[in-house]
Amino acid sequence: MTQANTLLQQAESQCHIRGVRFTPIRRRVLELIAENGGGLKAYDLLDKLSTEHAAARPPTVYRALEFLIDQGLVHRIESQNSYVACACPEHVHGFQLLICRHCGYVEELHLDEISDQLAALANSQGFNVERQTIELQGLCQDCRTS
Repeated sequence: MTQANTLLQQAESQCHIRGVRFTPIRRRVLELIAENGGGLKAYDLLDKLSTEHAAARPPTVYRALEFLIDQGLVHRIESQNSYVACACPEHVHGFQLLICRHCGYVEELHLDEISDQLAALANSQGFNVERQTIELQGLCQDCRTS
């Protein structure tokens, strides 16, 4: 079973447990993102979807992305305005993204202590953190050695 298939099965399970609808369009958007391996932009998703669903329009894609983000199934790469599948959708967690600036490969880290320390520091300054985005850009091992 591929990693994308595993993520889709986890997503179906999570949506069932939470009592939310995992529609065919939402499933297909997640599948396209998971198969990509790196960040995928909304209009690239739209291009791929429109070949399969003639009625696919930007609001369709953005609603699906919003749902997938809300459910913790997809992360938005802020610096690229693109989207990547969450590697561990079964639990709520802080995350950090390693992004290769050459090939676009994205790896998700789960260093909760970093997220917790930043939130605690912000809290000590009277700031309530609502969302954290930590992106580290550089070169992946494959690009460094080639």
